[in-house]
Amino acid sequence: MPKIKTKASAKKRFKLTATGKIKRKHAYKSHILTKKSKKRKLRLTHSTLVSDADKKNVLQMLGKK
Repeated sequence: MPKIKTKASAKKRFKLTATGKIKRKHAYKSHILTKKSKKRKLRLTHSTLVSDADKKNVLQMLGKK
């Protein structure tokens, strides 16, 4: 069996934690920031975890089980 290649886009966007969870950044923080409230931009700054529904697909893109 050949090795599974890691998707370069996923490699840049996701990080695995020590407990096996997947960290991600929020979207909508790159441009058109003038119309977004300060509170909304602050919430988008912090990273969060990938949902359980998407975890399988993300792990597959990262070349994990």
